[in-house]
Amino acid sequence: MKQEQWETLVAVIRGETLRPLPTGFIIDCPWLPNWAGHAILDYFTDDRAYLADNLKAIDAFPSTIFLPGFWSEYGMCTEPSAFGAVPVWEENEFPFAKKVIRAPADVERLEKPNPRKEGLLPFVIKRLQHLEPEIEKAGHKIRFAVARGPLNIASFLMGTTEFLTAIKTDPERMRQLLAIVTDFLVDWIAFQRECFPSIDGVLLLDDIVGFVSKRDFETFGLPYLKRAFDTDVTIKFFHNDAPCKVCAPFLPEIGVNFLNFGVQHTLNEMKDWTGGKVALLGNVPPRDVLADGSPEDVRRCVTDLLSAVEDRSRLILSCGGGMPPGAPTRNIETFIATASELTR
Repeated sequence: MKQEQWETLVAVIRGETLRPLPTGFIIDCPWLPNWAGHAILDYFTDDRAYLADNLKAIDAFPSTIFLPGFWSEYGMCTEPSAFGAVPVWEENEFPFAKKVIRAPADVERLEKPNPRKEGLLPFVIKRLQHLEPEIEKAGHKIRFAVARGPLNIASFLMGTTEFLTAIKTDPERMRQLLAIVTDFLVDWIAFQRECFPSIDGVLLLDDIVGFVSKRDFETFGLPYLKRAFDTDVTIKFFHNDAPCKVCAPFLPEIGVNFLNFGVQHTLNEMKDWTGGKVALLGNVPPRDVLADGSPEDVRRCVTDLLSAVEDRSRLILSCGGGMPPGAPTRNIETFIATASELTR
């Protein structure tokens, strides 16, 4: 991310209303490698392909902000791999992590991983360290420490259904599990910041919080997210493209000041539920409009979205979630152009 793009993010989070409104998109393996002409496995295993694909996107859409910027990741396998989860790879499919917890009692044997040595985490760091000179030569810096959130990681270690069931049937062990995962996340975020002093933001992704009740969120979400975000950075960025109504009022307390959410709620609702204290990144439908729609569908949706927004402060226009697989260049260009035209 370039310095002026970082300054734009900070200005939006401070509450400034910019003209034109900025656009931004979370990009990672579900969209980037195939759009750029590489198989997903090549993107993960070839540092040159990874760098080329990121630079290609930046060059193709220079007026938008790609978040978190040069995201070094291995899909959903990154953090679970440190706990011993076996990553399963296909040539051009998203990898997944095999479960390591077969029953709640297995939590008793779980140990906190060392992010400096275990799983794929050292590979995440080394990729960026190897490429950092070229990233900086292109005018960019590493700005965000990135990780999956505590409930998200727990669900990969156990299975989503099994984890959500266990918070009801074995809540004490699930609190123990979340405590171990969160302690690991604190270490992982700190290690990323140690390796890249240019980091001044944290991005956590956790859509499992969208599947629990308010009571369960207060018990199994709030304290662990609050601890994970408890670090001295300017931008605390949360992604949850599952329902956000339960968690939204708690985000300022957690420390979150920037939110990417899904399409279940309107921008006006999210502004109301967060008390206007959280900058929003959203929320054109990613699959049905940005990926599968026509350019005219994109133009119409962006126009309707803007016409319905009562308060355009703390807003970056995007889709409701990450950039979807298959989103074509023409639709992204139409999105960016329409947003610029209508908000000058």
